[in-house]
Amino acid sequence: MSSVLSTGPAPWIEGSADGGAPSPVGRLVRLAEGTGPARVVAYVERELPPGGIPAYRAARRGGARSFVLWADEQRGKRLATLVTVSAGSGVATYQVLGAHGELIGTFVREKALRGRGWRTRWTVTPAGGEEAVGYKGRIVWWCVWWLLSPLQTLVIVLSLLSGDGDAARGPRRIVWRAGGQVPLEFRTKDDTVHLHAPGYDWRLGAALAAVLGTFDSWLLGKEWDDEKE
Repeated sequence: MSSVLSTGPAPWIEGSADGGAPSPVGRLVRLAEGTGPARVVAYVERELPPGGIPAYRAARRGGARSFVLWADEQRGKRLATLVTVSAGSGVATYQVLGAHGELIGTFVREKALRGRGWRTRWTVTPAGGEEAVGYKGRIVWWCVWWLLSPLQTLVIVLSLLSGDGDAARGPRRIVWRAGGQVPLEFRTKDDTVHLHAPGYDWRLGAALAAVLGTFDSWLLGKEWDDEKE
């Protein structure tokens, strides 16, 4: 039985809490298990460094990311935190830590043409488990995409007019493999992370769905963690 995780904006992100309190967290994580309906399991919010938003946005250009998974929209309980261990030269390593700082898992992103290959490589390693390796997009669809590159200007314009952006994006589906199995999968239809292997901590899947969304579409500025305020 697979678990499916997705992220999206909370429906009540406008405005602030009463009495001048901080606004509630504006992005949530949903989890669906088996045939049951999806339910909200966490709220995700970037964690800012001492320099605030400008410092975060400057660091993210080099691949750094930092965010918190909260149990509720008012930040009452921390479930997990994603931190950057290292970032530079197109390769970034992230750790997902539990509420008490325990290691849940590690992600390594190797940018296309900077790491090992001409597709972006994502390595996911659960704590105490086997690493799973996935590549962004299938080779055949990348070939098609590059063959159409002379038409990309028109495609980009049409994508901007439609407000979608999918046509202008390169292939994004990722299938992770470990020991001949497929424990993880990212599907682009609904931007969902599927946990196929039993024993995977859903918090790791939630953090993966959230961090993948920060490498989404620079063209339309859709990355949720790149807000200016």
